[in-house]
Amino acid sequence: MAANSQRNYDFLVIGSGIAGLTHALKVAALGTVAIITKKQRAESNTNYAQGGIAAVMAKDDSLELHVRDTLEAGAGLCKEDVVRTIVSEGPVLVRELIDFGVKFTEKENERGQYDLGREGGHTRRRVMHAGDITGREIERALLAQVARHQNITVLEESLAIDLITTQKLGASGPNQCLGCYALDKKRNVVEVFAAKITLLATGGSGKVYLYTTNPDIASGDGVAMAYRAGASISDMEFIQFHPTCLYDRRAKSFLISEAVRGEGAILRGPDGEPFMQRYHAMADLAPRDIVARAIDAEMKKTGADCVTLDITHKDPEFVKKRFPNIYAKCLEYGYDMTKMPLPVVPATHYQCGGVVTNVDGETELVGLLAAGEVGCTGLHGANRLASNSLLEALVVGHRAAEVAVRQHATLATPRLALPQWESGDAADPDELVVVTHNWSEIRRLMWDYVGIVRTDKRLLRARARIQNLQREINQFYWDYKVTPDLIELRNLALVAELIIESALQRKESRGLHYTLDYPEHDNVNWKRDTVLRKA
Repeated sequence: MAANSQRNYDFLVIGSGIAGLTHALKVAALGTVAIITKKQRAESNTNYAQGGIAAVMAKDDSLELHVRDTLEAGAGLCKEDVVRTIVSEGPVLVRELIDFGVKFTEKENERGQYDLGREGGHTRRRVMHAGDITGREIERALLAQVARHQNITVLEESLAIDLITTQKLGASGPNQCLGCYALDKKRNVVEVFAAKITLLATGGSGKVYLYTTNPDIASGDGVAMAYRAGASISDMEFIQFHPTCLYDRRAKSFLISEAVRGEGAILRGPDGEPFMQRYHAMADLAPRDIVARAIDAEMKKTGADCVTLDITHKDPEFVKKRFPNIYAKCLEYGYDMTKMPLPVVPATHYQCGGVVTNVDGETELVGLLAAGEVGCTGLHGANRLASNSLLEALVVGHRAAEVAVRQHATLATPRLALPQWESGDAADPDELVVVTHNWSEIRRLMWDYVGIVRTDKRLLRARARIQNLQREINQFYWDYKVTPDLIELRNLALVAELIIESALQRKESRGLHYTLDYPEHDNVNWKRDTVLRKA
């Protein structure tokens, strides 16, 4: 597997969700931009976001209320200055999305007035949405803008393998990112991408768990690459489980948006009785971690495989109009949500930790930025407030573009010839069953041992097994030519290890990390981030 000649760009963007596309559009006036994306350009976590983007747009709302709700959900670990910056800059950038052509749902017969939704943890209606396919609509509009820009090249089916840094090349001085190696899946060729500034916008790592709402692309590539390159990784124990995914094997964990509860849906146990009022004062509108744990507790207490989500008391026409995609999809599987409660279970949904950045997306590596779910700015703390994810991706993608513009003018391009990818004498993998088996084992052990409720005993078992798997996978990686499955498996195993190590470090329960061994908050010792860095 030989590499082609080096591809040189001013800016390199790895990922094609809202963060990556926003960033690319804002730096393209200054130079050439390559967006590399591992599947089709629209295949991103953004594309699957149903609920919406949180922003203060209503007269009865305020920035202070949005800040307060975010801090409350974050369980004491949010960085308040970051929260205030992102919340305050959100409304202007949401209006910019409208200028880009995003068609958010307007109130009926009130042109220019938006139909704001409410989700768990929010004390006001502030969720801008496009029906129940908000992410898809944002992705459509941004990709249309990208297509019109001659300075932007989108390379589909291109899977980043590793970042290229001065440290890896043995150069002196601060560690600087020079680009990356990426596998062109169509031609089975590893290419060198060189750029003065690289943005990681690769999304999260939901596929590290057995059940997830995330698309297949969410294999933690950005976190794994950044860690191997020397960047710090923070707060990976805080994995958000979405409380309500359709419980049906055919549906592959189809997400039932939190906005359904925001519009009045009620969670019921196997006996048909509501139960959320026993767990939180906000009942069905409690933050996601509390709702997920409550459902988990009810299922364990009753032995049921699922609970139900009931919105049958609302007007059927309202439900169909407010949630057209969810209604149609559920109907495909035989569930009419206007007439019957939906069977639901929790599933992995969002990674609150990630590559350590400031609010401008700057990492510890010169020339490496990160935005969106891959990064950890401190906005979410120990638990993300619903619909703050697209907000963070939008604002940090924008601010990272401002940094990139400044760095482009001042950052000297290292005079280093980037080495081509060398496969050596490695043979083509002839035991792909090993890759498939290891992938399945990682996802199962993470679900069983590092799930919604944890114990040290389970975490230590997970650590022992993941370390054995790491050795096996790394041996396989160096002995054989790379394939997409092998690259993703290597990343999944590393991210799993980071989650386990972070969870073992935190000797308390906080936000999304709940352990039976330490069920209380410990504000004396643990009101701080967990940070992991490669030795």
